[in-house]
Amino acid sequence: MASPHLSKSKKTVFRLIAFIVPFALLALLEGALRLTGYGHDTSLFVPLPNDVSKMVMNRYASERYFSDTVNATKGYYEPFNKQKLPGTLRLFVLGESTAAGYPYFHNGSFHRWLQYRLNHELPSQRVEVVNLSLTAVNSYTVLDFAKQLTPFQPDAVMIYVGHNEYYGALGVASTSRIGSNPTMIAMLLKLRRLRLVQLIDNWLYRLKTGSGKPTDNRENLMKRMAAKQSIAQNSADYQAGIRQFDNNMTALSRLFAQNKIPVFISTLVSNQKDLKPFISAGTGSASANAAFAAAERAYNAGQFDLARKEYIAAKERDELRFRAPEAIDQIIRKLAQSNPYLHLVDVRTAFEQASPHAILGHETLLEHVHPNLYGYALMADAFYRSLKQYHIIKPQPQNEMTFAQLWHQMPVTQVDSLFGAYQVMMLKAGWPFNQPIPAGYQREQTVAAQIAGPLSVGNITWNQANDALFKNGMATGDKKTALKATEAALLENPENNQYYLYAARLNFDLGNYPESEFHFTQANRLFPSFESAQNLFLFYIKADQPQKALATLDEVIEKNTTTRNFEPYRSMLTGIVSNQQKINQPGARMAIANDYAKMGEPGLAEKYRKP
Repeated sequence: MASPHLSKSKKTVFRLIAFIVPFALLALLEGALRLTGYGHDTSLFVPLPNDVSKMVMNRYASERYFSDTVNATKGYYEPFNKQKLPGTLRLFVLGESTAAGYPYFHNGSFHRWLQYRLNHELPSQRVEVVNLSLTAVNSYTVLDFAKQLTPFQPDAVMIYVGHNEYYGALGVASTSRIGSNPTMIAMLLKLRRLRLVQLIDNWLYRLKTGSGKPTDNRENLMKRMAAKQSIAQNSADYQAGIRQFDNNMTALSRLFAQNKIPVFISTLVSNQKDLKPFISAGTGSASANAAFAAAERAYNAGQFDLARKEYIAAKERDELRFRAPEAIDQIIRKLAQSNPYLHLVDVRTAFEQASPHAILGHETLLEHVHPNLYGYALMADAFYRSLKQYHIIKPQPQNEMTFAQLWHQMPVTQVDSLFGAYQVMMLKAGWPFNQPIPAGYQREQTVAAQIAGPLSVGNITWNQANDALFKNGMATGDKKTALKATEAALLENPENNQYYLYAARLNFDLGNYPESEFHFTQANRLFPSFESAQNLFLFYIKADQPQKALATLDEVIEKNTTTRNFEPYRSMLTGIVSNQQKINQPGARMAIANDYAKMGEPGLAEKYRKP
């Protein structure tokens, strides 16, 4: 029997159904996976759970870049307003582990040094320095993150990237490599947002690694990410890494230029003098080891220009490419010269100026690429000077903080310093350093060491460690340590009003009146209330600053929620100000003393009763 003839319109309908059905099934499967909670949203930002008016970096944002999500790294938790408030200075940071502040993180990171300085130099402005950097990523992640920043209206973006082009996620020689075609990689990164693709990706990875064999977490991340350990200078893989960086950073610079967003991109630093090549191929004069030996001979002979040249040659020939080739820095400088929205931050020169004979080593660096605390302070200073040069920041001269002041005041605690030291010690115990921790090694028996030890192995959090340091300082009467811990907590948690008050009061007890005033003023500006205005008012009285107390009195009276009458303070303060202007006249000091006594300030009254 002949098959019935289908009309042209019916054939079209059947073809359309045949086309739609597979996509509908995939959509249903995607929906089912989302409903059952499989996979993660990998957007860069998500709403803050308890305040949807704020955004925060997504803890799963990095998963799209790693084939094994066990290696995916987490970033900072620094909330900011979804709708940028008027007068806000908003700076984003993009980059890899150095930009994230490894091994200290928290207040050891360069962005926190910068945040602290800007808080003091721009006291009437809301300053947001939001760090989006991650360990073990490279220019692919930086570019992809950059594409998601424009809606949040950054005043500038700061970038430090380039060391991980070979072994960072999606790098040329990394275990997360998925190819070298930028278009294909961009498409795959978009697809990895889908739960179905995450399911397929996880299944394929388990199949590849052997029936779900777990990642050996005893190996450090450096080893887990390095698939091909030897990359010869000028080889195809070597050139591919440089080309990858050039393509991604060129695309990034165009993106920000189109949106008229200033970008501050840094030159790179790495250890030249105090790190032998990891892998040196061959034994001849052209090997990395030969260049390093020549550099040491020249250095010991006082031939420092030649030594510097040979140290760089040794780094260039080192086939384990955890340190960026010089070509990466050349691309950074080229981009800064060719794009009016891209500004060079010459961190390398800043490190050279701080290093003997301009040769980088342990004076500023901990191991191969990560700065020590002094290095991170230098890095922050270099970005600060560039931001100031291009008028992103415009501090008043009387508010400016010198580098020496920053170095002295920055609330990095001894726990932070020891935590970084322990992290580096454990890093160097593994590949590729292979420097075992000495047998019988014992930590210092200080309070800071007893806190930093558990912190370094993840038994306590940074907040818990800092709180323990604060409590010990208060219990032992060590208010300087308690103050540093308080200001550290404040920098980590700037939305906590109590930390401003603790910092203000501890500074007052220690006689640091300018810092006490700063914290009381910030508390009153950021958390306006009767209590915060009263605290500032009473500080001015106790600090013998009656003119400023008078200027605050109207705000106290306006916000007063108690039955206390503050109006009598007006005449007493006015009298004190008047008598201070004629302090050498008979009776002036006694009049001031009497007014302070009426206010309940016997210490100030006694001060003025003395001749």
